[in-house]
Amino acid sequence: MKLVRRSLTLAACAAFSSLQAQQAKRDDAPAKTLAADNKPADAKPGDAAKKPGAKLLTPADIERNKEHTLAVIEVNLSGSTEQILVELFPESAPKTVENFIKNANEGIYKGQAFHRAIKDYLAQVGDPLSKDPTAREKWGLSQEYTIPGEPKLPHVIGSVGMARRSDKVNPKQESDGTQFYFAAGNLSALNGTYTVFGQVVSGLDVVKRISEVPADSNDCPLGRVEIKSIKVITQKGPLVALVKAGKKKRYTRPEALKGPFEKFMDRIW
Repeated sequence: MKLVRRSLTLAACAAFSSLQAQQAKRDDAPAKTLAADNKPADAKPGDAAKKPGAKLLTPADIERNKEHTLAVIEVNLSGSTEQILVELFPESAPKTVENFIKNANEGIYKGQAFHRAIKDYLAQVGDPLSKDPTAREKWGLSQEYTIPGEPKLPHVIGSVGMARRSDKVNPKQESDGTQFYFAAGNLSALNGTYTVFGQVVSGLDVVKRISEVPADSNDCPLGRVEIKSIKVITQKGPLVALVKAGKKKRYTRPEALKGPFEKFMDRIW
């Protein structure tokens, strides 16, 4: 009997020692690695794990703190000054945006005429030769330099992209250094081969009107549609556009950012 009791005692001691060893391993185990957003590295999207006291940013917070790079383009169309507001995308096309801003700041585009207009398709500008009305037959044919292509973004209506020569003479698909176009219709066939570097957020109606101007057999506008200026600015927070109705002024979200309900309310307002 004593032998049995001794055996049971030894077994109990062994089990207790085993439990102590397991607890020690748990206490000494390294803490789970946290990702940059205070979530465990293996956490799935939507997990509630976060640093105590940390505030999760809402979409409104993100938009409020976001910086937008905008090109304010003034165009002389049919004798009146019209404005096109373009958001530039340096994250997707850094070299292209840098080149465009440099040209704008140097006044390269001032006085240039749109040399190509195809209804509900595109409106193209950026040839330095277009400053000379007597060289009209050569508009769109000159090329001062090229830059590397960055064809990451797809084309949608209002996209702004860089023109380029055909693959036959331009196998690297490099972009023209100055010529760019506005998509006034479906240009999805150019996806993956042409660089989109911006998006019209206000003035899409102006782009469509330019694409509809009478043109010759080479799609060159018969009347002069000219860029008066391009100014690049930075705006922090939600994008807004100034709408003028007679003497009244109000600020609203750009047309390209509005949903169906907002567009409906604008029509009945």
